[in-house]
Amino acid sequence: MKEEIEIRSASLTKKKVSVIKRDSVVFIFFLFLSFIFWYLNSLGKEVESGVRYTVKYTNLPKEKLIIDEPPCRINLFLKGPGYLILKLKVSGKKTPLEIDISKVSYKRVPGSKTLNYFILTSGLAKSFSVQLRSVCEIISIKPDTLFFTLEKGIANSVELKPDNTVAKIRDQGIY
Repeated sequence: MKEEIEIRSASLTKKKVSVIKRDSVVFIFFLFLSFIFWYLNSLGKEVESGVRYTVKYTNLPKEKLIIDEPPCRINLFLKGPGYLILKLKVSGKKTPLEIDISKVSYKRVPGSKTLNYFILTSGLAKSFSVQLRSVCEIISIKPDTLFFTLEKGIANSVELKPDNTVAKIRDQGIY
């Protein structure tokens, strides 16, 4: 009789544990599902967020080279619907923004002996908006100033002649 009671209590304990495990799995599933619905709902609202973009510099002045590489990443702080900002965050890693040096007003750093220049990124907001092809508004751009150095340089073509000393040594049997 005592064994029978112990067997029943053991089976009841196992049933309680399995019910608790099943309940916790169901709870976690619905918690995850509610998080997904909450996130989808928040994407439809107006959101402000930062998106990191790589930058590519194009159309340098003739016979000039960039010496000190300017920053290759900038942060755009955008305001718009959440689903569009999420789309821009995903595409920002793939498509770089272009800064056309020939169309941008860059200024020389006052008092510098070398050819140091700077670009104010606030003037680039319209160009970036066109490149993003989005209704999101650009609130700000960080860094606010891009510094770079241009040097006069001429692309020379130099004829390279191969060094045949190894071949000559091998032919003489020394190598």
